[in-house]
Amino acid sequence: MSAKNKRVSQTMTHGLILKPAVPLLALLTGCTLGPDFVQPEAPKQAGYSQTGDQTDTLAAGGIAQHFQKGGKISADWWQLFKSAALDKVVKAAITNNLSLQAAQANLRQSQATLQAGYGIFFPQVDIGFTPVRQRFSPARFGSATKASVFNLYTISSTVSYTLDVFGGERRGVESLEAQQDIQHYTALATYLSLTGNIINTVIAGAAYQAEIEATQQLIDILNKQIEITVLQVQAGTVPYVSVLSLRSQLSAIQASLPALQQKLNQAEHLQASLVGKTPAEWTPVSLKLSELTLPSDIPLSLPSELVRQRPDILSAEAQLHSDSAKIGVATASLFPTISLSASYGYNNTSLADLFVNNGNIWAMAGNFAQPLFHGGTLWYNRKAALETYDHSLSSYRQVVISAFEQVADTLKALEHDAQIQTAQQQALQTSEEALGIINANYQAGLVNYLQVLSVNSQYQQARIAYLQILAQRFQDTVGLFIALGGGWNTEPAVEKAK
Repeated sequence: MSAKNKRVSQTMTHGLILKPAVPLLALLTGCTLGPDFVQPEAPKQAGYSQTGDQTDTLAAGGIAQHFQKGGKISADWWQLFKSAALDKVVKAAITNNLSLQAAQANLRQSQATLQAGYGIFFPQVDIGFTPVRQRFSPARFGSATKASVFNLYTISSTVSYTLDVFGGERRGVESLEAQQDIQHYTALATYLSLTGNIINTVIAGAAYQAEIEATQQLIDILNKQIEITVLQVQAGTVPYVSVLSLRSQLSAIQASLPALQQKLNQAEHLQASLVGKTPAEWTPVSLKLSELTLPSDIPLSLPSELVRQRPDILSAEAQLHSDSAKIGVATASLFPTISLSASYGYNNTSLADLFVNNGNIWAMAGNFAQPLFHGGTLWYNRKAALETYDHSLSSYRQVVISAFEQVADTLKALEHDAQIQTAQQQALQTSEEALGIINANYQAGLVNYLQVLSVNSQYQQARIAYLQILAQRFQDTVGLFIALGGGWNTEPAVEKAK
């Protein structure tokens, strides 16, 4: 238990045992027991890593990414990739995704539960009608009068109201309000995750398709190399082991092709699922990596702003608020409950004469109940509420730490992606230049076709490696937008998540 909660516990215990005037004063003036929720303090650190946040990456592929410290992320941030096809599939997912629809339904349910909770602040009014046929025997009272059978009709309305003297009901509604916030931020987190997943799925599909094409070209090259090498073996100019070596390379590359095709199929099937369709119902949106533009200017939220932008952090904060309010509910249960009720109506043995003046009935009552002994249940319920709050506080802090870790990871990933892409681009350019030279030499009759195929094979392998890092850079850029909260708090995104 935290020191703060221990002080709260000690204060309440002393109030119960040593200060009998306190409940009476609270009864007369009204109060709200339990701690008032205070929003956790925002982090004061300036950056996300100990060594400082880099402001620019290398200009890999002709594009250097600049991180605008303190910048605001737009709601439709994926439009920075400048692809109409990508924008279309994201909007289709937002409209049709079933997980998002379920989260929205949970939000509406919590809103309805909250509205129901507000009813506790109003008098409860009921009306009832009771027709009774009964036998009355005066013999019970020593009378010799003959027993009689008669009808009795009663209609009455009752008004009851519970005085929330110690704020237990108010804290209960406060907890419901926080529960609504939890569902609200859960829906936003689902929205954020959905946009990131659908974009990454499209990027992955484009990368797998490009790798499949490059791998198929590599297979064709190796088949031609094998054909020529077999002829050379038959002519006795090269050993047979050269054929075996090429066939081994071919088998390894051929084995990678079905795996790539399987990954492409899975990406297409996941795309269908994210837009609320079965694979048979959905025509995958496919594009080439060259059709995407890597965002060059990326807003980088300040650490103090991140805790107000990440839905998972805000959801954890709302859970902390709910558990704080439940401490007040448990504390109020240690104190008296006071309720008032009144009823007014009519009864008569004749239904036709039910509303005559001399048949009216009324009653007024008050109820005061002070818990005395419950076997420690109420006290331990409050202790459990305090421990639950401590648990939620630790969970909140861990969520914040994990969020900062995610931002730091993606920033470093983009920095390293640019470095790797620069190296892979140099390798690709070198192999492309070598391919141009070997083709020119072949046309001049200076080299044989087998040498051309060998250089072409190296070029295709360099191309595959470059495609992989290019796709990774795109996906890590998406990851940074998601890690920063995805711009949901700007108006268009909020409207979509409601």
